[in-house]
Amino acid sequence: MNKRITVEKKVLSENDRLAAEIRRKLSEKRILALNLVSSPGSGKTSLLEKTLKALNSELNMALIAGDVQTENDADRLKKAGGKIVRPIVTGGACHLDAKMITGVLEELDLDEVDILFIENVGNLVCPSSYDLGEDMKVVLISTTEGDDKPLKYPSMFRRSSVLVINKTDLLGLSDFDIEQVKNNARMINADLIVIELSCLKETGLETWYEWLRERTAAKKGR
Repeated sequence: MNKRITVEKKVLSENDRLAAEIRRKLSEKRILALNLVSSPGSGKTSLLEKTLKALNSELNMALIAGDVQTENDADRLKKAGGKIVRPIVTGGACHLDAKMITGVLEELDLDEVDILFIENVGNLVCPSSYDLGEDMKVVLISTTEGDDKPLKYPSMFRRSSVLVINKTDLLGLSDFDIEQVKNNARMINADLIVIELSCLKETGLETWYEWLRERTAAKKGR
């Protein structure tokens, strides 16, 4: 009788080991690490562009931009003023993993970083299983999606600490119910912090910026 080996368990075990090492290293440097996750098109890159333009003079931000085939998002972040931007092209993989992040961090001077943003591949399934050594996951959803997304992808919302609802300027143009999506999300994770904003109209962004300032200060022990 052949012995069955659970490959997935082995892969995740190694990933978790590397993620723990990343977390230790970032914690020693008092760097706030955020893993941004969403479906494609929810606005992760747009939110980071706005964040760079607003906070570049206050905080030292490093950004890792994950994508399946292109460096388009990394190029956008550099154009928006990103001083430390590193692309990861997965070549087809539907998520970033800790080994990929480890390779990038070896290139960076972490003494010059306050916040590390990891823009994950657009996907609400695979990235939920992979710890990247972050302090927390930030899940984005836009008002152009279904308000049942939290119920369809509960693992991602359960493992996230913050829910950003983007494209609030489009409310009323579809049957998306913002109160319903918040209720659905909190059925999965009652502790979720919810931030509503529009990157296009630049409304609600100050709430996001202030949350980043507070979390960075807390990480620095200020």
